[in-house]
Amino acid sequence: MLLKKVLLLTALIAAGAGFASADVVELKDAAAVSGKILADKRDTVIVDVGYTALVIPKSAVTKITTGESAVASRAQPKEKKPAPVTAGQPSAAVAMASSSGDFYHAGNKSGVEKNVRDLVNQLGEAVVQVRTPSALGSGFFINEDGFLITNFHVIEGETQLSVEVYHQKDGQLERKTYKQVRIVAMNKFADLTLLQIEDKDTAKFKFVQIGSADALAVGERVFAIGSPLGLERTVTEGILSTKTRQMGGDLYLQTTAQINPGNSGGPLFNLLGEVVGVTNMKITFGEGLGFAIPSEVVRYFLDHRDAYSYSNDNPSNAYRYLEPPGRNRLTAANE
Repeated sequence: MLLKKVLLLTALIAAGAGFASADVVELKDAAAVSGKILADKRDTVIVDVGYTALVIPKSAVTKITTGESAVASRAQPKEKKPAPVTAGQPSAAVAMASSSGDFYHAGNKSGVEKNVRDLVNQLGEAVVQVRTPSALGSGFFINEDGFLITNFHVIEGETQLSVEVYHQKDGQLERKTYKQVRIVAMNKFADLTLLQIEDKDTAKFKFVQIGSADALAVGERVFAIGSPLGLERTVTEGILSTKTRQMGGDLYLQTTAQINPGNSGGPLFNLLGEVVGVTNMKITFGEGLGFAIPSEVVRYFLDHRDAYSYSNDNPSNAYRYLEPPGRNRLTAANE
């Protein structure tokens, strides 16, 4: 950003100086620098703007126009990413979910708000129930390959997990229980866990987009889907009370949507159908005082999931460490 501002300022000064047959270096975001090109190298362009010479990275250049002709820059074109998809879109669009760059899908801010009834019908298949021998909670799929988010405290101390999914068939929802569930990553301090269903011959799962809690405004309507007290697919609606409620040193979303035991790990949605939080606790002696982990924390956890990888060799440890190199390996590397 600082480089952009400097280049913009330089472009304005150079334009005022008035070059008789100035060369123009066009930059990204519609910026440009006018002057005399002293050198056009593979990685940089050096431009004399009258009072100094600017060294411009080629990665910031989109086009170079000399006093006589225009030539395309050697900067690589920006890769076009696939458009985000929602749980209700066709499987052809969903097929991009498993690519390395799209482990999960970010929300589309230009979407159209819908009513809760329509969104529940659209998103219901992506919300699941997570069971262990000692606990019950909720969760939601983030891609079609069976990866899902829930709370750490839902599966804490357990390795025997099952996930109940509600598949839509002929206009009806059919419950199916999956018992081959792997713990992929966990962060006790953020109260988040990433799981994966590994049952054989599973269909592709419907999933949801992860939106931005920062983009929410206090007073906006939100709703939760989960299994409070085991009552699966329960929908509660409310408003966002605050985005910055501090609890135990962390910031949480506070909502009037009813949150109860069993909702833990479930999604809190905005009216675009995007997950803006993961519900994880409530104040038991009050009403309408539910809390959710902001989606920005969830996205950070997913982006750095390798750092929180679960180790089968040490189930109580949420982090995986690399083995130190042995003497033989060091000797071989130095030869």
